[in-house]
Amino acid sequence: MLPEGHAEVEATVRAVLRDVLGISDERVAAFDDDTPLFGALPELDSMAVAGVLTEIEDRLGITIDDDDVDGETLESFGALVRFAQDKALT
Repeated sequence: MLPEGHAEVEATVRAVLRDVLGISDERVAAFDDDTPLFGALPELDSMAVAGVLTEIEDRLGITIDDDDVDGETLESFGALVRFAQDKALT
């Protein structure tokens, strides 16, 4: 079942980053749209990207194709949330 709105998707993305990357609640709660992710978070390396995207798929009931993901998708927290919202809410 898809989340009803944007806030639910954002909360899901925060939870995925916390759970998959082992980041503390406090640290994830401080993320805003401009918080850099890939290349800035040591926990989010190329191996972790697949885990994060797979968990987002599972929790939101969406499918993410390889062609959907580019360098900008994981550039910032806001970009990742918008990507997930576009997939889950359309």
